[in-house]
Amino acid sequence: MLIRRLPPETVNRIAAGEVVERPASAIKELVENALDAGATRIEVQADGGGLTRILIADDGCGMAADQLALAVERHATSKLEADDAGDVDLLRISTLGFRGEALPSIGSVARLTITSRPREGGDAHQITVEGGDQRPVAPAGFPGPHGARVEVRDLFYATPARLKFMKSERSEAMAISEEIKRQAMAHEGVAFTLDLDGKTTLRLPAEHPGDAGRLKRLAALLGRDFEANALLIDQARDNVRLTGYAGLPTYSRGNAGHQYLFVNGRPVKDRLLQGALRGAYADFLARDRHPAAVLFLEIDPLYVDVNVHPAKAEVRFRDPALVRGLIVGALRHALAAAGHRASTTVAADALAGFRPHAGVASGPAFSPSSPSAQGWSGWQGWAAPASANAQIIPGLHERSARVEGHEPASNDGWPADAAPAAADLIDYPLGAARAQLHGTYIVAQTRDGLVVVDQHAAHERLVYERMKVQMARGSVTRQALLTPEVVELDPAEAERVSARADELAELGLIVEPFGAGAVLVRETPALLGDTDVQGLIRDIADDLAEHGAALALSERLGEVCGTMACHGSVRAGRVLSAPEMNALLREMEATPHSGQCNHGRPTYVELKLADLEKLFGRR
Repeated sequence: MLIRRLPPETVNRIAAGEVVERPASAIKELVENALDAGATRIEVQADGGGLTRILIADDGCGMAADQLALAVERHATSKLEADDAGDVDLLRISTLGFRGEALPSIGSVARLTITSRPREGGDAHQITVEGGDQRPVAPAGFPGPHGARVEVRDLFYATPARLKFMKSERSEAMAISEEIKRQAMAHEGVAFTLDLDGKTTLRLPAEHPGDAGRLKRLAALLGRDFEANALLIDQARDNVRLTGYAGLPTYSRGNAGHQYLFVNGRPVKDRLLQGALRGAYADFLARDRHPAAVLFLEIDPLYVDVNVHPAKAEVRFRDPALVRGLIVGALRHALAAAGHRASTTVAADALAGFRPHAGVASGPAFSPSSPSAQGWSGWQGWAAPASANAQIIPGLHERSARVEGHEPASNDGWPADAAPAAADLIDYPLGAARAQLHGTYIVAQTRDGLVVVDQHAAHERLVYERMKVQMARGSVTRQALLTPEVVELDPAEAERVSARADELAELGLIVEPFGAGAVLVRETPALLGDTDVQGLIRDIADDLAEHGAALALSERLGEVCGTMACHGSVRAGRVLSAPEMNALLREMEATPHSGQCNHGRPTYVELKLADLEKLFGRR
C-alpha cells in the first residue's frame, strides 16, 4: 500500500466539506469574520438560496493589500497570537473564528472575491479565488471609508457531487434567514440587513447594548408576544454568568425551534444546555411542549472548549455540573418570581374562540321551568345558593374565613355577608369570585375585567407546589426491596450509575456496583411505589450519558407528585362556596407557578374590559 500526500486543492475541498456544509454555513463564517473585525453594520445578500450568489458587506477594520493574499491561505488568521516561544494557546479563544479555514475552503469550491479597504487608510484592493485558483491582488473601488465586501458566486460549482445534495432554494433561503437571526440576537449593537433574491426580508437597526436593547432586538425577531411573555434572566455563579430571556410556561411551543443558546456570543447547539433548559421546565410542561428561550452564557474561555467541531457549533465545558446548575437555578428562580402570571396569548386564544351571535333562534319562549332552562343548572352565582352537595375543601375553607373576615359557610348555602365582602376583593390580581359555571369554572370580577379559572387545574398546581415544599424540607422516604434487584447494563453505563450513587441516594435510590456490567438496587423512593426498577435504572443511565445528570429519577418523582396532586385536588364538577372560591384565588396569587397546571396548560384566562367591548362592538 502506497501512502500519497494529497494535493493542496483536494485538501481544501475536503476541509470545505467540513466547514461549508451549505450556503448558510458559508454565510455564518463570513458574518463571524465581520463581527470579529469590529463591524457595526453588516449587509447580507443571497440569490438562489445562496447557491447563485452571496454578498457580505461590513464596515469593520478591513484589510490591507498584503493581508488579502494571506487571508485566503489555509490556517492563516489574525485571531490567534503566538507567545515568545512561538506557541499558540488554543484554550483562550475569545473570537468567533480562529481556524483560518473558512475563506480558503469557500474559495476552493466557489468563485470568491474579497474587496477591502483598511481603517488605517489607503486604497482598496481586491483578490479573487476560483475553484482554488488564486489571482493576484489588484486595486479596486470601494463604496465606504473602510470595511470589506466578500462575494461568493456559484457555490459548490467545483464539487458537483455536493451540489446535488443541496435542498430547494426556498429551504436554503430559510436556513440563511435563521442563521442571520441567531447572529443578530447575539449582537444587538450591530445593524443587520438581509436581502433574499433582491427583496429585503430583514432590516434591524443597531440597539443600545444591555437588557432593554436586547429585548427590543428579540421582539423584532421573535415577535411582540415573546416580548410580552419573556422573563428576564440574569444570574452568576463562580464567574459564570447567564443572561437572556425565557418565556412563561403557558407561552410554550410545539417544538424546540424557539430555543436559542449562545456561549460567549457564539450560537451553539449543545445537549447539556438543552437538557438543562428542559430540566428547568420539567415541572411545568408536558413532554410534547417546549419552552421559548434565548439564553447567553458568559464564561472564561479557559473553562470552555470551542475547538470540538469544525463548524464550532458544539462546545465542551470543564465543569458541566456548574453550568447546568446555574441554568436550572436561574430559570426556576425567574419562573418562581413570576408568581401566578400567565401569558398574554392565553386571553388572545380565548377571544379567538368567541363567535358573535347571528340572531335569536325561533322556538318556544324561555321560562325557568322549560326544558331550555336546563342549561342554567350548571351556574352558581350570588343570587343562587350552592347546592346541597357542595363540599368543604380543607385549607381553602379556613383561608377564606381569614381573607374575607366572616365565618366559614355551611354546606347548604353562602353566608349573607358574602356579597359585600367579595365586592371588596376586586382589586386583587385575580379579583372577587362572582359565579361558578358547570361546576368547573370560577368567574371572578377584577377592577378592569374578568377572570375565568379552571378550578381543578388551579388547585392541582397548588397541591403540587405544597408537596414539593414538603419534599424540600425533609429527605425522600425510601422503601427497601424485599429482594435486591440486579440490573444488567453496559460496563460504561454501570460505571456512570455507580459513580453517582451518592447523588441518587439523596433522591431515595440506593445502588451499588455489582460486577463489571451491573448494579444492585437495594432501596427505591417510596413515592414511586411498585415501580419498574429495571426501566428506571436504564433511563437514568441514558440520561447520565446524555446530560450528566439523573433527570429520569427527578422527573419521575415529579410525575408521581403530579399524579398525587391531581387525585388530591378539587375535581371538576364539585360545587364550591363563595369563600372557597375566593380562597382558591388568594392561594393562587400567593403561589409560584400557579398560572399553569402541571402540564403547562393555563389555569386561568383574564379578559380586560377593552377585550369584552371589542366582542360587543363597543370599540
